[in-house]
Parts: sequence; structure tokens; C-alpha cells
Amino acid sequence: MDDSKYDIPDGPRGNHLRMTDRFMRKRRPLVLEAHERYGDTFSVEILPGPRRIVVFSDPADVKEIFSSDPSQFHAGEGNAILKPVMGDHSLLLVDGEQHTRARKLLMPAFTGPAMRGYRPLVEGIAKEAVQSWEPGQRIVTLDAMNAITLDVILQVVFGVTDEERLAVLRPKVTKIVDIDATVLLSWIFPRLRKVPPWKGFFTNLREVDELLYAEIRERRNAHDLDGRDDVLSRLLRVGDSSPDEESLSDEEMRDQLVTLLLAGHETTASALSWTLHELGRHPELLKRALVAADTGDEAFLEACLKEAMRLHPIIDFVARTLQSDQTVGGRRLPKGTTVAPSIMLSHSREATFADAHEYRPDRFLDPDAKVSSHTWIPFGGGVRRCIGAAFSLMEGTVVLREVLLRFGVFAEQPTPPRLRNITNVPDDKAPVILLAR
Repeated sequence: MDDSKYDIPDGPRGNHLRMTDRFMRKRRPLVLEAHERYGDTFSVEILPGPRRIVVFSDPADVKEIFSSDPSQFHAGEGNAILKPVMGDHSLLLVDGEQHTRARKLLMPAFTGPAMRGYRPLVEGIAKEAVQSWEPGQRIVTLDAMNAITLDVILQVVFGVTDEERLAVLRPKVTKIVDIDATVLLSWIFPRLRKVPPWKGFFTNLREVDELLYAEIRERRNAHDLDGRDDVLSRLLRVGDSSPDEESLSDEEMRDQLVTLLLAGHETTASALSWTLHELGRHPELLKRALVAADTGDEAFLEACLKEAMRLHPIIDFVARTLQSDQTVGGRRLPKGTTVAPSIMLSHSREATFADAHEYRPDRFLDPDAKVSSHTWIPFGGGVRRCIGAAFSLMEGTVVLREVLLRFGVFAEQPTPPRLRNITNVPDDKAPVILLAR
């Protein structure tokens, strides 16, 4: 391709395999170094291809990308690295009419009435987990929150409440989540799936698939299907309530369920872990959060969660792949380029968030702060904004309240982030000491 007729921004260059490894496993230092050297917009080239990614962080550019024509800015192609795990039909991996249909089918499970129906279940799971804790105990928050959010997802999405089935599913699902980003290299080099550690990962994934397909087959024949409100049951009823709507195949069902599982499990757990970590390091904010828990001030608790998601972005960036030559941020870019609003850089802009390195939940309570949909972007934006955003915030707020109703927390030390699969988690899993109330 003749790049001379385009305005490709500068960026770090070098061996494509080495750059791919840095981008997959050590992305934070790579992005921060590139931003320091090249500014708000820069490019990197990674395998396969090589594939060119142009990173944006100026709010105006981010807004432009989110509001662009989705037929020319494909998110599915930008997320292609997830295909070996999430499947061909995943909401995150399809574009155009396929995406519109998938989103339409899933949306009823995440409306206001649905949220109100899920809330007691979330409260019950969190309450049961927290009741076993004791003052003075050292809790590894990432593991504890992962256990809670996993049970929430298994029950809300899959409708699995039988303890024997949960006991089988929990460790297998945890193995899918608890992986190094290196496993994702199998998207670039499919042959890796035949050798360790990739072989073990995909063997476990096939075992999870067998369990899911068995659950789907059994649920299709369930006598109480019409009275169930979990996401799987809702999807299975498609075509019954609306004859014009084509029913989902088992493969489509599996891909959407795995997508909701992986997108809605560790992301929320990580956000909760970072929130407890920050409250444990800020005694005055902890006092306010304890009062908020006691009085039911969920606006402040949600602000604590949102600020943790700003300061510690769970996902690094959003991706859109251009289907034709486009001008983005004033730059002419060729077809095939992936444009990537950086969540990490957007959330750390001093011009947007004063003292961006500090944890200040009041940013999300001050009406003059004007935190907009293109400056705080943990759930992406535009027509591809995460369908489960409201559910994630509800779940996080409810779980945080259940913890703080019983305990204060003290964080032992600051913790850096570590990239695990595609999510940033506390490297030491953010342990805290539980304080008596």
C-alpha cells in the first residue's frame, strides 16, 4: 500500500513480533511511552498482517469515532482477537445487520425492569459471601470479588442455581478467565492451540462448551421455561413470542452466553477490587462510603466505583476497523486501519480530570464537572456501548454496599496493574484487612 497519500501518525517501530508481544503483554508502558513521545495520536503495527492501529485520546477525536457510521467503522473486526474464545456469532464480533439483530435480542434482558428483577439475587449472593468474613481477616479482593461476580453471572445469565452444576462450572470458567495475555497469541498463530499452555486452555474451553450445550438442550425442554427470567431462558423464547423473529441456533446461543460471561464477570470484579483498594487507602473517603452504605446513598457508592474505573481502566482501548478510506481526527487513513480510542489515556487527561492521578469520587457527583460520554469511556461508546453497562454498575454498587455494611477496609500498600487476558487487574490482587464496624 502506498502510504504517501495518507496521513499516518508516527509511533514506535521495530520488529513486528516483538511489538506484538509488547502490545499483548506489556501494553501500558508501551502506550504511555508512545504518548509521551508522539502525543495524543500515534500508531503501532502488530501481527497478523502487520495490522496498523492508530491510537486516539483527544476527546474530540474519541467523540468523532464513536459517532461515525458503524457500517464504515467495524467494531467486530477490531475485536477479532477474541474470536477463538467468544465465537463467530458473539455480539462483540459481528457488525451490520448481525450486530443489530444480536443486540435487539439481548437488550430486553438489560432493561430497567430486568435490572430490578436481578437486584435481589445479586444482594443475596453478596450477602452470603460476606457473612463468612471476620474482622482482622486479610481478604484478597480480586479473588473474593471474582467468586461473587461469577455466581451472579452463572445465575443471572445461565440461570444455573443447582449447587452441583455450579461446583462443576466454577473452576472451568475460572480457568478461561485466569489466563495470561500470551494465550491470545493463538489468534495470530492457530497452530499454538495444539501445544501447551494453549492446548490446555482450549481443551478446558471445549469442556465448558459441552456443559453449555447440554444446559441449552435441557432448558429448551424445561416445563417452566416461560416463567424464568435468566438471559438463557429469555433467548430460548425468541420466536415463540414474536413469530417474525428467527430463533437462535445453539451455536449462536453459546456464543452470546460466553460473551456475556467473559465481558461481565472479571470486568466488574476488577472494578470492585480497585474500589476497595482505593477506599482502603483513603480513610476519609472510607468514612463517607460507610455512611453511604448505612443510609442507602448509592449515588456516592456508584461514584466510588466509577472513579476506580477511571483511575484504573479495566480495558485499555476500544477498536474500530475502517471499511474504506476515512478522515479521522483530521488525518486521512486507509481502509483496513484500526482506530482505537484509548481508555487509559482518555481517563488520565489533566485537561479533563484535574489531578487525574488522584482518587476523587466527587468528580461524578459534581454537576459542573461535566464528565461526558466521550471522556469517561470504560464501556466504550456510540452504538457499540456495552449492553451490560447498567447491570455492571448496579451489581458493583450492590456488592460494594453489602461489603461496607459489615466491614471497613484497610489497604496494605499501593498496587500496580497487570494485564491478564484483556483486562487490567491489581498485580497483587489487592489484598485488604477487614476492619470491625
